[in-house]
Amino acid sequence: MDTPQDTSHAGPRPAALLGPVEIRQLAEELDITPTKKLGQNFVHDPNTVRRIVSAASVGADDDVIEVGPGLGSLTLALLDTVRSVTAVEIDPRLAGRLPQTVADRAPDHADRLTLILQDALTVMPADLRTAGAPEPTALVANLPYNVSVPVLLHLLAEFPSIRRVLVMVQAEVADRLAAAPGSKIYGVPSVKAAFYGDVRRAGAIGTNVFWPAPKIDSGLVRIDRFRAGGEPWPIGAESRAAVFPLVDAAFAQRRKTLRAALSGHYGSGVAAEEALRHAGIEPGLRGEKLGVADFVRLAGVV
Repeated sequence: MDTPQDTSHAGPRPAALLGPVEIRQLAEELDITPTKKLGQNFVHDPNTVRRIVSAASVGADDDVIEVGPGLGSLTLALLDTVRSVTAVEIDPRLAGRLPQTVADRAPDHADRLTLILQDALTVMPADLRTAGAPEPTALVANLPYNVSVPVLLHLLAEFPSIRRVLVMVQAEVADRLAAAPGSKIYGVPSVKAAFYGDVRRAGAIGTNVFWPAPKIDSGLVRIDRFRAGGEPWPIGAESRAAVFPLVDAAFAQRRKTLRAALSGHYGSGVAAEEALRHAGIEPGLRGEKLGVADFVRLAGVV
């Protein structure tokens, strides 16, 4: 005869992750058709969300902010691992269903979730405080593809408590974010992301793990933010306001030399050349040749 197992000392039960059947059922229940406007593609593969959580290197002392939780695939995997998840969702139907999904599939972790119904491009620290959510230590998200870079840069700017980022974006965007100076795809997103920390590709994601399947592959990007007190340059609002306009101007017309591209910023080509030479930068170079440290030096931040 089998002896009943004593489960009185068992730990929290792991979340029951969502598969293709559950994703379709939830979408049908909510009468949701994923929209290109909101950049919605729902992950339906449990192994993929586990892989994202692993690549993010988050643990029991992390408070994660997730953007675009959708039907909850990644949210459930995060709740298994981290101290708390603050999910920012713009779609009222999805936001309204997420707490129930978590209660149904991760009842032992439901108290770790805070939901904010808001556009991630407008969310600020005060919104998290109002919701009773802690300061985030990490951003882990399948970002809405149509606004992935603006959302990423907004959250890095407004939440200095974020020390690590792991986001899924279009493969082309992932390549741009992680590009090195001198490459054809190196540009504004590359420099602005690198302003905050070390950026690298963290893997590739195929189309078959999504519903609906997008027409292009996706990529994981990891950013390890510079350690507080050990930053190579100040990364606050004041230095950002000095550096980012230079980056924008340098890449506005990629074929122009820096002397020409920055003439509007400095008032004349002569003034631009003087500033460039003062920073030890050859005025005949193009913006794609400069690393973020060059832009920081040109801005006089360090």
